[in-house]
Amino acid sequence: MLSPLMQTQSLCPICLRVLEASIVEEDERAYMLKTCLEHGTFETVLWRGKTPMQEWIRTKERAYIKNPIKEVDQGCPYDCGLCSEHRQHTCTALIEVTSRCNLNCRFCFADAMEGKNKDPKLKQLRFQFESILKTSGRCNIQLSGGEPTVRDDLPQIVRMGVELGFPFIQVNTNGIRMANDEAYVKTLKEAGLNSIFLQFDGVDDAIYEYLRGKALFDIKCQAIENCRKFGIGVVLVPTIIPHVNVCSIGEIIRFGIDHSPTVRGVHFQPVSYFGRIPKAPKDEERITLPEVMEHICAQTEGMISLESMQPPGCENALCSFHGNYLIEESVLKPVSKRVCCSNGNEKAEEGATKAKAFVARNWSYQTQGKEEKLSDWDAILSAIANNAFSISGMAFQDAWNVNLERIKDCCIHVSTADGKLIPFCAYNITNNEGESLYRGSKRLG
Repeated sequence: MLSPLMQTQSLCPICLRVLEASIVEEDERAYMLKTCLEHGTFETVLWRGKTPMQEWIRTKERAYIKNPIKEVDQGCPYDCGLCSEHRQHTCTALIEVTSRCNLNCRFCFADAMEGKNKDPKLKQLRFQFESILKTSGRCNIQLSGGEPTVRDDLPQIVRMGVELGFPFIQVNTNGIRMANDEAYVKTLKEAGLNSIFLQFDGVDDAIYEYLRGKALFDIKCQAIENCRKFGIGVVLVPTIIPHVNVCSIGEIIRFGIDHSPTVRGVHFQPVSYFGRIPKAPKDEERITLPEVMEHICAQTEGMISLESMQPPGCENALCSFHGNYLIEESVLKPVSKRVCCSNGNEKAEEGATKAKAFVARNWSYQTQGKEEKLSDWDAILSAIANNAFSISGMAFQDAWNVNLERIKDCCIHVSTADGKLIPFCAYNITNNEGESLYRGSKRLG
């Protein structure tokens, strides 16, 4: 007998109408149940593992938007902009600088491809930067696409953001040009680039050939080496897919440790079914956050414990996990430890402030000063900075498992051409036919 955990709202994966939904629990699993009067009942696994969903949830005092762009009319998720009912400030604003790509990946939330559309002009991108400043202040920026490095003027875009006062700018990339064009990497660093979010699905080319269409492991390694040369931090970003690369989780972490301090951490992304693959997935084609955490522990042979990974203080607790560590002789020593019970006094706004500062500090390359010029205290601080390593994961939502409570708490917002900010999952969500609420769609615009 399924026992109810909570009531929420979701979407019909066929028509994208809002539906009442129940989250129910059976054994060590939690499911979402919802019914559309037109398209029937849907059941999707949300959570599997030894960590009960209820014990993971942290309650927070919400942080409503101070400068909303839109008022509530149709209700979540149709009034994104951000609307006045959104409950978290922007930690990272994502600007898509191109829809073109130099790969044709099996999984792609943007459904990007070479030559699909014209790139936005610099004037348009400046407008988006300025709109973000007006709504969200100097948050962190991620330049995305498509593949941003297909633009020759990407350094100019980075410099534009720096000159406008954004403290941390990261590029989301597959690493191909970063590996093949050292001069381009140098120019990006000189423009002010802090970090890259590097697509990194494993250490075996068979994985890349299946997911990305070609052998890419050596290219990933060269991209990391070029970032090391010029002082750009690297975060490894594996898309984790059952029966493809789940068994590679431990190898990816060890690779990251071996390439620290250039590699600042690993950010796991369990596969979601939107964009290029909007099909209805079976439960066995999903991997949930607690399962990823358990694989991390098992595949690192206990070097990383479950207790060292904790729910976020910024976004909704069901969205992600993170753990902070120091590297000592190629072994991770935990800095963070999970607190079992939240006292309910956490403030979401404080969580957003801390999250922005953590990312800007820990995901940037930490330049190493010459030892003879450092005081004892500075040497200690430098060692801590250069030995810091983070492990995190974020489960993006698709039309089958979307929880509108999570959408309302989102802190990763996509900038649109007209200056709005859309929660990431709302922006990318597609129905079973690939139709979208926001991305390139006039459906509800």
